[in-house]
Amino acid sequence: MDKNLEQFMAIADAGSYLAASERLSISQPALSYNLKKLETKLGVQLFERSSRGVRLTTSGETLYESAVMMQRLYNNAIDTIGRQVAEQQEGIRIGTGYSTWHLLLNDLVVEHFREHPNAPINVCLGNALRCMDQLLAGDISLFLGHRIENLSQESSVHFIPIGETSDSYYVRADHPLLEKPRSRAEVQKYPSVQATPREARQMRLVNGEPVPHSVASLENMTHAFTSNSLYVCLDFLRETDGVLIHSQLLGSLLDGRGIQRVEMLEHEVFPTSIMGIYVHKEKHGDPKIRSLIDMLLANRERILGREKSQ
Repeated sequence: MDKNLEQFMAIADAGSYLAASERLSISQPALSYNLKKLETKLGVQLFERSSRGVRLTTSGETLYESAVMMQRLYNNAIDTIGRQVAEQQEGIRIGTGYSTWHLLLNDLVVEHFREHPNAPINVCLGNALRCMDQLLAGDISLFLGHRIENLSQESSVHFIPIGETSDSYYVRADHPLLEKPRSRAEVQKYPSVQATPREARQMRLVNGEPVPHSVASLENMTHAFTSNSLYVCLDFLRETDGVLIHSQLLGSLLDGRGIQRVEMLEHEVFPTSIMGIYVHKEKHGDPKIRSLIDMLLANRERILGREKSQ
């Protein structure tokens, strides 16, 4: 914005040349000189002096009202440009759980980065409600996870289904539950271990009581240990008789770390849940986000294929 116009506004707001010069860190003679140049340019007197300082003339009031609007438009433009620059620098921000990161996003994020080197990607790990909280706040652009039942702000987001998955029970390699196929009742005698449990502040995102995607797996279990870190849960699991409840998609990763899946009796199958991509409707048309969504959809068979092979 024009320097002389900014100084004019400062004098009007302060009510005197002295107060305005102190606020602007400029000498009073220089301020008076610049205002005189503005008045000469416009051909009008902008202030009337009085014993109490200065006050706007009719012409001054007209200029001040217009200057306030110009300042607001200028600030809005600067803010918009700043957001555009930040978006270009930050690139796409993605939310995901541990299983989808390990199975799919790890490779695709690297591939996307190589194709778009000027749009780096930031990945946030967490459960579906935590990711939804971040999505609605604008902290991430999209996330891959389970469909959230009873979502209170469903009209603000778009859900793109990818496929179905379910949970499993996991224990340390020499756990008694590994001796033979088990019923859910047998598993529930052991304390549970949960990674990324729901947080109290996330409950505002659902209408009524949230519906977990693995209700049957959570009933009647003593929650001995919870953490927002899967790897902390694994450390606890190796030293105890705890039972980790997590997605089947994570089976190969956990097996490589000495954690094995509990085989269940045939009639004790886990309920399935829909997995997909959540994106804010305002961002759905963004070219970078659309490119990543297309990449995820193109690899949906890769997700389901790996799950079935485990």
